[in-house]
Amino acid sequence: MTKRITMMGCQVDNLTMEETLQTIDGFIQSGKPHQHVVVNVDKLVKAAHDAELRRIINDCALVNVDGMPVVWASRLLGKPLKERVAGVDLFEALMQRSSRTGWRVFLLGAREEVVSEVKRQYEIKYPGLTVCGYRNGYWKPEEEAGVVEQIRAAQADLLFVAISSPKKEHFLGQYQEHMKIPFAMGVGGTFDVAVGRVKRAPLWMQKSGLEWFYRFLQEPRRMFRRYFIEDMAFVWLFLKEAARR
Repeated sequence: MTKRITMMGCQVDNLTMEETLQTIDGFIQSGKPHQHVVVNVDKLVKAAHDAELRRIINDCALVNVDGMPVVWASRLLGKPLKERVAGVDLFEALMQRSSRTGWRVFLLGAREEVVSEVKRQYEIKYPGLTVCGYRNGYWKPEEEAGVVEQIRAAQADLLFVAISSPKKEHFLGQYQEHMKIPFAMGVGGTFDVAVGRVKRAPLWMQKSGLEWFYRFLQEPRRMFRRYFIEDMAFVWLFLKEAARR
């Protein structure tokens, strides 16, 4: 694996999509548990104020950047990342790869009707795909141990966790060693995109760093605080790091 770079306190692997997929191949062949995370503007801001989240990110076996503003910031800071590796694109590539390799997939998160529809659609889309288990992302604290055991018992090769940050990072950080999944990845709202409940931005908006704005237009009341208040702290984080150069 290429040497990691540090972005605003978080370590990031400077890999292309193809290099990322090759790394995951190795993880699964090893049979040992590995946690993956993607960082974007929102997660870097959260990690700056959450030492435990920052520790979990830096302990992950694989860290990709999902967000063009972070890629641009890396170039301005003199440590350019090769490319953005979007979580939704990595999920799609791994589902397709699993249908060819026989890897077993577990889907965790979102609402029951969404996660069950992901299973249904992808088993049709990729014949040969084995979804060895799935569960919605809503449970009470006293049910959590049962959720963990359900996942462990399924003996999956890949686990996709579609719950919000930082909950998914903390969940995997706490239980991944026990669940023993060779590759576990938080995918946020990817399940909603996968089944068409949320539309993804046109390619030109993705490449120009405007995917967040397209998401805001779809859910303005829900996303306003995140994008226009909380994530504005990214500018300050960037300026502080630039001043240290």
